[in-house]
Amino acid sequence: MSLKANSVTRKYGNQKALDDVSFELKEGEIVALLGPNGAGKSTMMKIITCYLPQHEGDVWVCGHNVISAPLKVRELVGYLPENNPLYLDMYVREYLDFVAGLHKLGSKSKTRIEEMIHQTGLEPEQHKKIGALSKGYKQRVGIAQALIHDPRVLILDEPTTGLDPNQLVEIRQLIRNVGKEKTVLLSTHIMQEVEAVCDRVIIINHGKIVADASTQEIQLLNQTSRIISVEFEGKSNFQLLKQISGIVEIQEEGNGKLKLFTQSEIDLRSEIFHFAVAQKWVILSMGYEDQSIEQVFRQLTFEV
Repeated sequence: MSLKANSVTRKYGNQKALDDVSFELKEGEIVALLGPNGAGKSTMMKIITCYLPQHEGDVWVCGHNVISAPLKVRELVGYLPENNPLYLDMYVREYLDFVAGLHKLGSKSKTRIEEMIHQTGLEPEQHKKIGALSKGYKQRVGIAQALIHDPRVLILDEPTTGLDPNQLVEIRQLIRNVGKEKTVLLSTHIMQEVEAVCDRVIIINHGKIVADASTQEIQLLNQTSRIISVEFEGKSNFQLLKQISGIVEIQEEGNGKLKLFTQSEIDLRSEIFHFAVAQKWVILSMGYEDQSIEQVFRQLTFEV
């Protein structure tokens, strides 16, 4: 295993940011670590990268423990933090040379710098100061510094935040290419990114893992939580549908169209039909939606 977490717990005072978290990542996997804000994603990444110690449990990177062998782990891990802390007054090449020096690459530095500039598509901007780069190219520089020492595991915390659609496509392709040779763990709030890039999804909520499955299998999870799309004729107080046991949220989309977020072991469509008849509402259409990763995420992390 490239990465293994076993019963990891981390506390901030009396609050558990991580609560008995366990998972394993294989070489060549691109895995999304998803969760609401404050769920524990960044804390987990900081533990893996030796920036923060856990209070209980163990983490191994390529067989090396993050507590007993932190220097070896740092050699094996590349890390792009969420805020991408770059030296804005340095030139792109100057900065990559500086990072190569930190990793003590020695005679390999020049070759690795050239490889990273080519791999991350930095050629057009390589002679500029980092502060003059667009957000997309700054992210490329961040990924280049994370890869320059040729790590076996790459940790990316919100790597595409703030990018425009074209930059998103380019960075996603870069991550896919990197993932062919390395293990990649990334956090994101962009669910389309997960579907486009990742092989597997781990969802964490309140410090606990609530789902761990392949990108395809994750959409089949939690069948008791489904979304029913309904279209009614005309307007009415559709929030009355909350009187039906099992409907936990109603999202009105206008023109009589609703999404009903349900939590039930039974098919609620019959009850919705009879309730509508009693209210003299006319149903134009009704059916379950195919679940996307975003819908599964909401259902697993939704607070009633």
